[in-house]
Amino acid sequence: MKLYIVRHGETDWNRERKLQGHSDIPLNAYGRYLARQTAEGMKDVGIDRVYTSPLIRARETAEIILAGRRVPVIEADEIMEVGFGIYEGLSCAGEGEEAGSETFLKFFRDPSNYVPGEGGETIEALLERTGTFLRRLCNDKSLSEERILLSTHGAAMTALLNHIRGNLEPADFWKEDVPANCAVTTVEVKNGIPVIVEENKVYYKEAVRRWDKE
Repeated sequence: MKLYIVRHGETDWNRERKLQGHSDIPLNAYGRYLARQTAEGMKDVGIDRVYTSPLIRARETAEIILAGRRVPVIEADEIMEVGFGIYEGLSCAGEGEEAGSETFLKFFRDPSNYVPGEGGETIEALLERTGTFLRRLCNDKSLSEERILLSTHGAAMTALLNHIRGNLEPADFWKEDVPANCAVTTVEVKNGIPVIVEENKVYYKEAVRRWDKE
């Protein structure tokens, strides 16, 4: 099995550095451009099926990358973005005077002590659901020869990759950089064990600002 894990293209909220979480924000024109560039870069990569977050920005990214290929597209709630609850729509840099933004900064700067706002999700819960999905996928012998695209989000993709690295401590959640929009990480799975073989490859030349902890 080979996995191609991709973060969705840019949205207006990415550009404005607003927290999206479960808010269903579509790609903007530039995000669709990034996805088309990724589709061109991956045109010779075989894809047998797709698992996508049900949020429109991830599903649309997957559909653009597929570029007319007829393969199954399956929505998977487990690879949705982390839910931010009442923090959604706030600046992810804690800028301005939005209520709760300073408390939220622990998500990036002190994740082991992050307490989600009302309706939000813990880092532990994100790790649990993404880990459940990854284990089920990697151990599915009926898929052992397939090439699978996973279309997901910044924190959810980080959680998936942390599982593969064996980094399950919330304090170290952001030890690696957050993937850029439309960055692709390739993972090979043998005997149920996933191994990263190429990380955060982009198929466009432009520098895209990362959604990160700064």
